[in-house]
Amino acid sequence: MAAPLLRTPETLHRIRFQECDMLGHLNNARYLDYFLNAREEHALQHYAFNIGALSREAGATWVITKHQLAYLRPANHGEQVRIRTQIIHFDNSNLVVEMLMLSEDGLRLKALLWSEMAFVKVPGGTRTEHSDALMDLLEQLDVEEVDYDPDGFDERVKRLRKEMKRERHEQD
Repeated sequence: MAAPLLRTPETLHRIRFQECDMLGHLNNARYLDYFLNAREEHALQHYAFNIGALSREAGATWVITKHQLAYLRPANHGEQVRIRTQIIHFDNSNLVVEMLMLSEDGLRLKALLWSEMAFVKVPGGTRTEHSDALMDLLEQLDVEEVDYDPDGFDERVKRLRKEMKRERHEQD
């Protein structure tokens, strides 16, 4: 039996000067780039999953239908940040990926993103269903411990902040 797949991969990223605003903070629009690039890298590295290849081979891909993004602490120029990504919901034609930007030590939440995606045919962009093989993969990767509610984003932010505060105090 194969080892279970890593459901919540993470990587470190350095905040680059050209991506910062005049205060030396990561520009708000660049957070999406950092998150989506990290998720693409996680999929390649941990699941040997290439989204471009899927699009060519299956004639379908995911398109983002909605982002919910909370900016909680600045990511500063030169700082290393930890980005975690995980699938928190899926069905026959939809997917929700949660992405967290944390301090390097993983104890402070800087930003949280929920990206909702629809699986669509290429070209044309009409909604289609995940294949059985994709459904099997999504089932293995789904983080069931996160109780996904489409209207629960703010509650998730509060819960994560509380959990991290508790973790920091336990380390003191």
